[in-house]
Amino acid sequence: MSNPWAGEVDLVVDGQRHICKLTLGALAEMEAGLETGSMMDLVTRFESGAFSSRDVLALIVAGLRGGGAQVTAADLFNADIAGGPVAAARVAAELLARAFAMPEG
Repeated sequence: MSNPWAGEVDLVVDGQRHICKLTLGALAEMEAGLETGSMMDLVTRFESGAFSSRDVLALIVAGLRGGGAQVTAADLFNADIAGGPVAAARVAAELLARAFAMPEG
């Protein structure tokens, strides 16, 4: 089970539960591969609801890699994500929110 206080989010891919986390390394790798804008542009797209499926896939891959899975975007093209595209978008948004949330204090 994931730890939301550590920025973790659960995702079930092909029937197997994974813990996703946006580590600094995973974020840097993802940002280098973004075709449109910076990380802040990505956050803005999610906040406004103008994100693309490419954005969701990039975040899911980064989260899985940050959680220790050795996956690529190509590995997920035919994967079954529990809950489908809506659940994948929710997980991507949660990853962003947990990675950039200020600690409550």
